[in-house]
Amino acid sequence: MRHEYRPPQRRSRLTRRGRLALFFGTLLGLGAIVLISLLRGGEDPEEPRQLVIREGWRAPQVYAAIDRELKLPAGSAKAAAATAALDLPAEAKGNPEGYLFPAAYPVSSKSTPATLLTDMVRTANQKLATRAVADGAKAHGMTPYQTATLASVVQAEADRPADMGKIARVVHNRLAKSMPLQMDSTLHYALNRSTVDTTLADTRIDSPFNSYERQGLPPTPIESPGLGAMGAAVAPTPGDWLFFVTVKPGDTRFSTTYEEHKQHVADFNRIRAEAGSPAGQGAAAGR
Repeated sequence: MRHEYRPPQRRSRLTRRGRLALFFGTLLGLGAIVLISLLRGGEDPEEPRQLVIREGWRAPQVYAAIDRELKLPAGSAKAAAATAALDLPAEAKGNPEGYLFPAAYPVSSKSTPATLLTDMVRTANQKLATRAVADGAKAHGMTPYQTATLASVVQAEADRPADMGKIARVVHNRLAKSMPLQMDSTLHYALNRSTVDTTLADTRIDSPFNSYERQGLPPTPIESPGLGAMGAAVAPTPGDWLFFVTVKPGDTRFSTTYEEHKQHVADFNRIRAEAGSPAGQGAAAGR
């Protein structure tokens, strides 16, 4: 058997400089791995959820939504509202109604009722502090709290956004003439209900929210107004209307005289009767 001659192979040897480079390279590589691990916290970052607060919600509805989202016992958010030191105007006397601004709020594992309520009130204050709202409020001689209160009535009464400016004008015209607002929405707030039905007995309840018997704005907002209602409150549609009634969905009629308004209320009651529903007073100035 023939044997081929193979020259002996030399083992490559690292120089001192090469060994140091390899050593420090290894350390740097391990350090980078450790650093990435620390930055990640060992897990992927949390993806926040969204809590949506709707326009027209009352404070109890907002509290209930927070409790559901955070999986807390009923009443937790309401209790937090009393101790969260919310940035409310002095006129509110600690009541956040009307200042729980409708929007989408991020929710994470660190969220609490207090942090969410604080975000909502902060947002409401920011919206009320915009140049357009602030200037409009001053033009009508209103404070930010009065603006929120008037806007809440507009939000509650409007069948559709297109009617908000006219409804706000009716409110301003009535206030200017020292007429009771006679808004059904304020009665329903006092009675803790949501309906279009208003009876004669309802208009006689003893409540500071009875705008049939008492002049001026209600003592507090009656729900959370959105930007559209706020804009209408400070920049109402020009007009001399004093009455309105939503005869049917999409058909709100505005009047300058009570006689004309009575005809519209009669149409409202006729349509209700045809649908098998009881007659009502109509909205704004039922008498």
